[in-house]
Amino acid sequence: MMKMQGNSTDHWQAQHDELSAAAQQLSELGHATLLGVFSPEEVSGLVHTIEAAKTSSANFRRSQDVFAIRNLLGEIPQLREQLLTPKLRAVLATLFPDARPHLTKAIYFDKPAGSNWLVAWHQDVMISVNHRLELNGYGPWTSKGGDVTVLPPREILESIITVRLHLDDCDATNGALRVVPGSHRHGVILNDQHSDYTPAAVTCEVEAGGLMLMQPLTLHASNRSTSARPRRVIHLEFSAAELPSGLQWRERLEVAPEQADK
Repeated sequence: MMKMQGNSTDHWQAQHDELSAAAQQLSELGHATLLGVFSPEEVSGLVHTIEAAKTSSANFRRSQDVFAIRNLLGEIPQLREQLLTPKLRAVLATLFPDARPHLTKAIYFDKPAGSNWLVAWHQDVMISVNHRLELNGYGPWTSKGGDVTVLPPREILESIITVRLHLDDCDATNGALRVVPGSHRHGVILNDQHSDYTPAAVTCEVEAGGLMLMQPLTLHASNRSTSARPRRVIHLEFSAAELPSGLQWRERLEVAPEQADK
C-alpha cells in the first residue's frame, strides 16, 4: 500500500513517486492501493452529503443487506466538488498522463454491519450507454429500468480505470474486495473458467480515505461481512476513450485532471 503525502514542496516528489508506483502496479497487477488521499474531514463531509440526500429515486436501492445509489453524481450533484479534490485530480493526471479522462460511472455502496451480501467472482464487463445502437463488436445488450448496458470491445474495457474511495476502514471481516492479480491481462474470462484463476486471489484492505484502483477486467469478489463495522464505498469509473459516433457513456462527466498544489 502507498500513502499520499501532503502538498508541501518537501513532500511533492514523494507524492509523485507514490502515484507513479501505484500506476505501474495497476498496469502490471490490475489493482493498487493509495492511502490518505482524502482527509477524515473530507470523508465526513461526503458521508454527510450522502446521508442528507432524498432517497425517493429508483436509483436508490435499500435493503437489509445493502444500500446503493446508482448514477451517484446525477442524483447528488453536490458530491462532484467534494470528490474532485486536488489530490484526486493528481491521481487522475498520473493514471491518464497523455489524455483527458471523463467519468463514465459513479455508484455508492453501503454494506451494513453483519450484511449477508455476497458478490461472486466476476469482471465488470458491461458499460452503461445512452441508448441501443447496433455496432460491430458491441453486444450483448441489456436494458433494465431505463439503464442500457452493453459489452464493448476489449480495448474499451481496457481504457477504463476504477477508483474506489473507501469511507470506512475495510478488511476481510467487513467485505474488502478480493482480486486476482494479473487476471486483467486475459480479456473476458468465462464464468466456468474463474476457478482456474481464483487460487491466486489476494484481499485488498483499505483505510478510510484511501483509494483502491482497479482495472474492470480484474477478477474480483466480496465476502459476507462478519464485522460490526460498515463498509461504505464510492465507486468511480474513468476513461479517456470515445465511443463510436451515435453512442455515449450514459453518465459521462468531463473531468480536467490537475496536479495537486506543490
